Amino acid sequence: MLAATYTRTGPAAEVLSVGEMAAPVAGPGEVLVRVHASGINPADVKRRGGWRGMGMGHPLVVPHTDGAGQIIAVGEGVDPSRIGERVWMWNAQGGYGEAGRAFGTAAEFIAIASHQAVKLADSLTYADGANLGVPAMTAYRAVFADGPVTGQTIFVNGAAGAVGHFAVQMAVAGGARVIGTVSNPEAAAHVVDAGAFAALNRKTEDVTARILELTGGQGVDRIVEVDFGANLELDAAVLKRNGTVAAYSSSSNPTPVLPYYAFASKGANLRFIQGFLIPEDQRLAGEKMIANMADVGRLKVAIGATFPLSDIAKAHERVERGGLGNVVVLIGGAG
Repeated sequence: MLAATYTRTGPAAEVLSVGEMAAPVAGPGEVLVRVHASGINPADVKRRGGWRGMGMGHPLVVPHTDGAGQIIAVGEGVDPSRIGERVWMWNAQGGYGEAGRAFGTAAEFIAIASHQAVKLADSLTYADGANLGVPAMTAYRAVFADGPVTGQTIFVNGAAGAVGHFAVQMAVAGGARVIGTVSNPEAAAHVVDAGAFAALNRKTEDVTARILELTGGQGVDRIVEVDFGANLELDAAVLKRNGTVAAYSSSSNPTPVLPYYAFASKGANLRFIQGFLIPEDQRLAGEKMIANMADVGRLKVAIGATFPLSDIAKAHERVERGGLGNVVVLIGGAG
C-alpha cells in the first residue's frame, strides 16, 4: 500500500515521504479500513515537528489520528456484517504523552480497533468524516462536559477554527445562544452561518465590553477557549458567577500564570479538555449527537483545502500557515 511516513521529527518537507509499505491485517477485535480521507489536526503537525521536544514514539510513523473510509475486512470477534460499512476513525495514533500507535490514517489501509471506527452518516462525505475525531469530539466535550446548555449563553473564543466551528453548531443545537470571536469579516460570516448570534472581531472590537453589553452585564455561562494562556484576563472578565472555562489548548503560552483572584471572585470552574482522553460515556454521547445532527442536516463540516497523499508535506504546511476550514488528504481520489 501507499503510505506517508517519517522517521525523525522536523519540517514537513524534510521528513515526510510517500512510498510503498506492507498493508496491515485486521487482528482480533479490529477492522481493516480502506482509507479515503485523512484529516490533519494541529496535534498531528506538532507531533511531526517535534513541538516542545516531542520525540519519536516509534522508529517509523504513519501520521494522522483522524480519517474516514470503508471497512473491507474484520478480525476475530468482530461482526462480519460491518464489512462494507462507511466509517470515521478517532485516536488512530493515540494522544500526547504516550507512544500510541505507529500507524495512523495517512495510508491506503489501516487496521484499527472496531470501536474506533464509527459509522459515518450517509449525508457526510469521507472528507467530512475525516474531521470528526478530534475537532468535533473535542467541541462536544467542551460544550457538554458539565451537562445540558439549554438557555445558556456560551462564548466560543476562536469560533471560526476547527473546534470552534463545531462548538458553535453543537451549542446552538443544544439550545444555547452563542457569541464567538473571529479575526476577519470572512470568518465572521462563517461563524454566523454556523448559528452564532454575534461574531466579534477581536482585532477591531473591544471584546470584553461587547460581551458584557450583549449579556446585560451578566457575562457568559460557559467559555470554550482555544488559547487559555492568551485569554486569561478576557475570560475572567466576561465569565458569569459560577461559570466555567473549558479550555482545549494553550499553544501560545503552555505555562500560563493564573490571575487567581480574578477567577476566584467569580467562583469560576476551570476545565481542561483533552480530545484524546474523552470518557467513554461522553464519547458515545458525542458520536450520537454527531450522527443525529448530520441526519437532520444540521452538521456543517468546513473543509478549507484538500491535497493528494503525494502532497502531504504541502498539506502540513497549510495547517501551519492557518486559514479557514479543515485540511484533508484525499487517498485514492475519494472525497
